[in-house]
Amino acid sequence: MPRIHIDGQPFDARTEQTVLQVADEHGIFIPRLCWHPQLSVAGNCRICVVQVEGRSWVEISCNMPVSEGLKVLTDSELVRAHRKATMQFLTLNHPVDCGICDKAGECTLQDYHVAFNGQASISAEPKVASTKFYALSERITLDNERCILCTRCVRFTREVSKSHALGVRERGDHSVIRPAGGAARKLDEDPYSDNIVDLCPVGALLSRSFLHRDRVWTLKATPSVCPGCERGCAIDIWHRKPEWLLRSPSPGAQRENRAIARVTPQGVRHGDRPGDVPSPSSAEAYASAPPPGPWICNKGRDLAKLLERPRALAAMKKGREVPFAEAVAAAHELLDRARRPVALVSGWASNEELLAFKRTLGSRFTCFVKADHMPAEGEVLHDDLLIRADKNPNTRRAREFFGSATPAFPPDTDLVLVWGEGFDFATAPRGVPVIFLNAFLAPENGHADVFFATSVMTERAGHYTNFEGTVRAFLPCFARPAGVADAEHVFESLAAPGSAGERKGESAMVTPS
Repeated sequence: MPRIHIDGQPFDARTEQTVLQVADEHGIFIPRLCWHPQLSVAGNCRICVVQVEGRSWVEISCNMPVSEGLKVLTDSELVRAHRKATMQFLTLNHPVDCGICDKAGECTLQDYHVAFNGQASISAEPKVASTKFYALSERITLDNERCILCTRCVRFTREVSKSHALGVRERGDHSVIRPAGGAARKLDEDPYSDNIVDLCPVGALLSRSFLHRDRVWTLKATPSVCPGCERGCAIDIWHRKPEWLLRSPSPGAQRENRAIARVTPQGVRHGDRPGDVPSPSSAEAYASAPPPGPWICNKGRDLAKLLERPRALAAMKKGREVPFAEAVAAAHELLDRARRPVALVSGWASNEELLAFKRTLGSRFTCFVKADHMPAEGEVLHDDLLIRADKNPNTRRAREFFGSATPAFPPDTDLVLVWGEGFDFATAPRGVPVIFLNAFLAPENGHADVFFATSVMTERAGHYTNFEGTVRAFLPCFARPAGVADAEHVFESLAAPGSAGERKGESAMVTPS
């Protein structure tokens, strides 16, 4: 194990490490634009230079192997001068449009300009114009004037997603990122394409769904879990900060206040900016449930389309909206009469909700776990990177509680409780009463004998257990709408006797998540 010195401090390194990796491991910041821990070394941005003691030149640390006795300086006068010159070169043709750029506020080039350059351009020549807003795909647009040719996006499509969708065309200051290969390699067909937006250290690659929508300083990131499949990737859900909520009472403004602005993987920065280098303590904090990588699939990015569908906002009794307490009383009557009730448990339920159902009503029902969501037409079913065939986030935990038998109705079934989406009501026993819990508007809501409008994962806290047994937490982003109850409170109310259950149900409607 070689021992090296960085800025006079001794560190033990592994033989396969580079100087940049050793510095990262010990919290010493070295800037980088093209280097990324999950991609191959390109060495083309030249901002990560260090000086070996005794030498009069600088070398890139991302491709400098460690060796016994190596001594490097990360902030010498020579290094600072080279970084300043590099930043002058990188911004030579870069447009000064930070005020309208979606990357403003989290742009690595902005941060580095302030940290390592901080001066106006020394060039008196006109900037070289290039393509603005080139459509790379239906989801991503490219501003070539902002591109610094770090090639992170190209390497991602070649090394991670394996779509080989992008390449560099032309030479010198005419080089541009463009689609590569034939029609079979289009970026639209890459289920991980949106990760290149996160990878881009500048505002060159832009998400069309986020384009000119919000400024990052008006948003906050709430840790959550992607429910798109049983992988359960760790994600951040971005939404408006309380101090930036729109004050207008108009329906449009209120929708915007509850809108998911974007979804990103947790921890996507990877030390691009000062302060982003993970400390040993933060690494230990992630040890129990580390993110599966800095990537998520495009389905995870589209969580807003799933969770912002029209919502069910009131309990119902045979299609008629009723107070929550009246719905609880009607459900009590059905439960009291039932002798062989069957429950179809949601594969989207959190660990806490599953435990609440098992504790309160589990012994009263014959329980089966159902899939709330099946693969959509054209959706990638399974791959070797992240995507799993089961499109439900908590199937493993649900089956640990209630078994893995295929949902079925015994001949003497006299009550059915359906929890969540995905059930074909035409297959239910004819004439048997139904208690239904659902978060979204659906015709079946009004057909059920008793219906409860329930919350979604962005309105409560909980945990999911993925197929590997890893438990990850999600936190609430928004307050629960009036008329909506958490499933846990519904089950506790149904298990409570008579009027006590009704009072508990009413309190559940008032207490915020």
